[in-house]
Amino acid sequence: MPNPMKSIVLILPRIVFCCSLFAQSPVLDMPELSSRAASLMDAATGTFLYIKNGDDVIPPASLAKLMTIHIALAEVAQGNASLDEVVNLPRESWAVNQPPRSSLMFLGPGQTVTLRDLLLGLAIPSGNDAAVAVALRFAPTVADFVQRMNQEAQRWGLSQTHFVEPSGISEDNFTTAVEFALFCREYLHLHPETLGDYHSVKEFAYPRRENVAERYQSKPGTIVQYNHNSFLTTFPGADGLKTGYIDEAGYNIALTAEREGTRFIAVILGAPAVYRGARIRDEDGIKLLTWAFEHYKTLRPTLDPLPPIRVWKGKEDFVEITPAEALEFTTLRTRGEALHWEIALTPTILAPLPQGVFVGSLVLSDAQGELRRIPLLSAHEVARGSFFKRFWDSIRLFFRSLF
Repeated sequence: MPNPMKSIVLILPRIVFCCSLFAQSPVLDMPELSSRAASLMDAATGTFLYIKNGDDVIPPASLAKLMTIHIALAEVAQGNASLDEVVNLPRESWAVNQPPRSSLMFLGPGQTVTLRDLLLGLAIPSGNDAAVAVALRFAPTVADFVQRMNQEAQRWGLSQTHFVEPSGISEDNFTTAVEFALFCREYLHLHPETLGDYHSVKEFAYPRRENVAERYQSKPGTIVQYNHNSFLTTFPGADGLKTGYIDEAGYNIALTAEREGTRFIAVILGAPAVYRGARIRDEDGIKLLTWAFEHYKTLRPTLDPLPPIRVWKGKEDFVEITPAEALEFTTLRTRGEALHWEIALTPTILAPLPQGVFVGSLVLSDAQGELRRIPLLSAHEVARGSFFKRFWDSIRLFFRSLF
């Protein structure tokens, strides 16, 4: 940020801090979508920019596989599994034992498959057989694995998200457009590598020679399947996440795309279960992401170190301050040029001062006016000073109030 203007001013101590994104300048051309429910958020800040029927409970279909992938990767991160380990394939996981109309990776008896391949089989062809194989790798039964899926949803505060099996084929799984966007944000925060390693991979071949018994290696029966997410080839910046369909839900998609340092997450649920349903879903996704990139961006201010502030009647005369929130925020694309900041303090800060007490605000502004206020907190405790120190500061404060 070139030549930032820095200043400190006083404000009243009981001010309400709020900054409405939409108060900056109204965006009137919000897209009209045909799908039943949708949400769009800035992935960096968690700011929702668009919601349509965001609390409607709808089956996620194969979007549920993202939770299955998350649990597997969490186990890898904890050292309880390896992406290159060979995973046992119980009869339950074979393709021939999956429900009718299942999407498949085509697992079968006698195959040698790694956990990495199973995750690719979940992400690209959306294999229901791969979901069962992963579930049985990390739990004694599929039901036990599903219990863990629901524990994760509860731990993240997703009260309207529930799973009954790990592939998404059941209409008894459910979520909402808002909650699944929140899940996707946390998923990308925990597993950013999945975008390049799995979700933006355009095709998947299986079984390959190394996956089958030696006598079949000359003709392994390899099937090449392609990623169902058409945005990977049609929408600049798109690199994930997952599509889904069952009759009871219609066509769903969890989308993410990044341009110029701004990443958006869009969740579209319930595009009509008709012959053009996938096209309707994709048209809605294009409308939503295009609108977002045209109007909004993530702003990431860079600031000089904040100066310490004066504390009266304490053992120390100054206290370091720290922002209570991340500096980055979502703003209109037309805002944020020539950004500058100032510190607005409460009038008199007295010891004893505990750590983490509100002492003022960091006010970020541009040429058009104020953009955001971030609460400032005391970075450490300041104990009460001696009797002489308190007496002397009282005198100074008295004359300060006069002049």
